[in-house]
Amino acid sequence: MTGIALGNMELAIDKKRARLAVSLVYFCMGLAFASWASRIPDIKTTLQLSDGVFGSILFALPVGQFLMMPFSGKLVTRFGSHNVLKFALPAYTFALSGIGLVQAGWQLAGVLFLFGIFGNMCNISVNTQGVAAERLYGRPIMASFHGGWSLAGFTGALIGLVMVNLKVAPFWHFVVIILIVWGIVKINYPYLLRSEAHKGKNEPRRKFFMKPDGILLQLGIIGFFSMASEGAMFDWSGVYFKDVVKAPDSLVILGYTSFMIMMATGRFLADYLISKIGRKRLMRICGIMISGGLFTSVIFPYLIPSTIAFMMVGLGVSSIVPTVYSTAGKQHKIPPGIALATVSSVSFLGFLMGPPLIGFIAEAFGLRYSYAVIGVFGIGITLLVAKVKALQSEG
Repeated sequence: MTGIALGNMELAIDKKRARLAVSLVYFCMGLAFASWASRIPDIKTTLQLSDGVFGSILFALPVGQFLMMPFSGKLVTRFGSHNVLKFALPAYTFALSGIGLVQAGWQLAGVLFLFGIFGNMCNISVNTQGVAAERLYGRPIMASFHGGWSLAGFTGALIGLVMVNLKVAPFWHFVVIILIVWGIVKINYPYLLRSEAHKGKNEPRRKFFMKPDGILLQLGIIGFFSMASEGAMFDWSGVYFKDVVKAPDSLVILGYTSFMIMMATGRFLADYLISKIGRKRLMRICGIMISGGLFTSVIFPYLIPSTIAFMMVGLGVSSIVPTVYSTAGKQHKIPPGIALATVSSVSFLGFLMGPPLIGFIAEAFGLRYSYAVIGVFGIGITLLVAKVKALQSEG
């Protein structure tokens, strides 16, 4: 057992058990999101939506996330991340089940909006937990938490592959996932890090959204490019393999699965690599892999080259967001929850713009060439990382 004060957190816990609990919450969130992503091609086909219309509908999810961000940070600071998770995670899974019931495009947009709202509350809460756990350990472990999210994405993709081939309807697929998530959370919730919630009596009033300082803005822009790339892969990889690569129906999910496998692998390796080569150097390499992978898939839109290319993109995006969040959470001027919400507000503009941008460009020029535009974001990451002062001492 360890007792330690961390800002507004007073901890007296078993470090390993707390770390496992936080990791499993990341896993549950990733499993829920991957389950939705694995059924995107089916839902798009069932609702008979064009690329442009579907891209517009996908806009609803990140809009919900983005609009909720400043409120999530305030809620986490006021009530504690573990208390917010107690409400937000069940609501997130209920929204997932709603996706499986939609019968029209406008219904899908509405449910995705709610899915985004509750997902953001979970996201800010669990990343606040991750920052506290990393401080408790005194060494980089944030990437391993995000690795749990990615591992869940891989697991969710495999479950999705089985469900698709068994012709299980999305709703019943999502019900199975919800039961799994509820079971895991019920067992592990008592071990999450408890925070001392601010009731506002002795605290200065803070704005819901704080204007980013130079460091937070720089981190947010890097996160923007990474999340735009992630969003493109999450929402469009299945459609890309179906319409551009012309993969058989049983292998349409291969692109998404290969991407998620390598993203998980990269995140579990990232903490070790950071200790060896530094954050800055690792992030620059990641930017090169993102652009290289996407350009490869555009030039060689065939099953094997595109699968390898998507694996490269997975490795590329693996370390960017965990590093951005970890660095933001270490700022001492504002509480971690609000710092994370502020950086996320900039970063998630990428998630907000990436998938719809793919849809609009695909409508005009074809889905294949829309991926080349996203590839430019990887170059942006490589160039910008060199200018981030918070990473200058990291090698």
